[in-house]
Amino acid sequence: MQNKTKQSFVVVGGGVIGLTIALTLQARGVQVLLVDKDTIAAGTSLGNAGHIATEQVFPIADPSVLKSLPRMLLDPLGPLRLDWRYLLPITPWMLRLVSNMRPRAFAHIHQALTLINAAALPAWHTFTKQYQLEDLVKINGSLLVAEKPQTAVKLQQHGEALNRIGVTNSWLTTAELLEREPLLANNQLGALFYPNTGHLVDLAILFTRLQAQFFALGGAVLEHVNVRSIRQRGPDDIFIDSSHGPLLANNVVVACGAYAKNLVKGLSGVSVPLETERGYHLMLPAETARLSVPVSSADRRFIMTPMNNGLRLAGTVEYAGLTRPPNMQRARNLLPLANPMLRTALNAQGNTQWMGFRPTIADSLPVIDKYENCYYAFGHQHLGLTQAPITAELIAALHFGEATPIDCSAFSLSRFA
Repeated sequence: MQNKTKQSFVVVGGGVIGLTIALTLQARGVQVLLVDKDTIAAGTSLGNAGHIATEQVFPIADPSVLKSLPRMLLDPLGPLRLDWRYLLPITPWMLRLVSNMRPRAFAHIHQALTLINAAALPAWHTFTKQYQLEDLVKINGSLLVAEKPQTAVKLQQHGEALNRIGVTNSWLTTAELLEREPLLANNQLGALFYPNTGHLVDLAILFTRLQAQFFALGGAVLEHVNVRSIRQRGPDDIFIDSSHGPLLANNVVVACGAYAKNLVKGLSGVSVPLETERGYHLMLPAETARLSVPVSSADRRFIMTPMNNGLRLAGTVEYAGLTRPPNMQRARNLLPLANPMLRTALNAQGNTQWMGFRPTIADSLPVIDKYENCYYAFGHQHLGLTQAPITAELIAALHFGEATPIDCSAFSLSRFA
């Protein structure tokens, strides 16, 4: 590929958001070049929990969590860790996060997440059918379990509130839960069952197939290419400075997740309050038949997702930035969290450990927007996999001048201008 050849569309970022956008545009006749600093879908997209989490319609920061923060931060098995060396850099973002806990802001964020997640599952259905992914995408529901009496009461109240706004769920007693998932221990006092959620049973195969479809449609890829800056020189004229050399394009999409902040600032002048939540997983290849659907623990704050190549234990939040090495003890900590939830201990033989970067904006909402020939799709926090197909639909609609499937105003870049 010649660097000076002008591309119709360059998508910067080859994770699940960028790849889905690139494939959607290519399928509609747009010539797309997909660029990534690593290999396609090798980062956070590959190591996430694999949960299509349409039930998660509240901001990541809840006022009720504030009183338990000190305990969580001091708990070695806890779901939250802040590296003290990163305290100063993250303080402005944390302050904005806390400000979004105020009732009016919290309600706005909740409404926007409810809106996009309501559209996420239909988008997944369409995407699954279009690309023949039925063997990989399982919409069989998920469980949120409780093992403390007070947690069970709160979950039932939470479930009733969700049902009132159309997020369908039902409460399962211990007996009903164990009938559904007999290998869980009977210390689980019940669970919310969310029927309109799902999971991916093999993320690696999913992304391999999507990339193959992209190539078959004529798409092109540049891997191991670092994009240093993007400049809009005029209508239909984008200049991209990269380690591969200069790239010229009519249109560009910034979809590089946790790495988007500086590119967006240089391109638009807007400083987005984007931070990195480092998440971990422990993959247990010997555990291929323990659960039938994802099981999250409201008390232990992590998730177990059954996949074809094992059981994935995932979760936790660590604030330590993009450059510090991973603390894999946080991945290993997931095993002692999981074992008390099950009738027999998990087989950890041959386990693998992983860490990735969730791109989280202080208001818990992604940026999905267009300004002239520049498009933005980043900051999906824990919901990148969930919201990928609907994000691709929105970007395509913006490009072709069509009515968007949902109102995008809550996801505008200008909210930070």
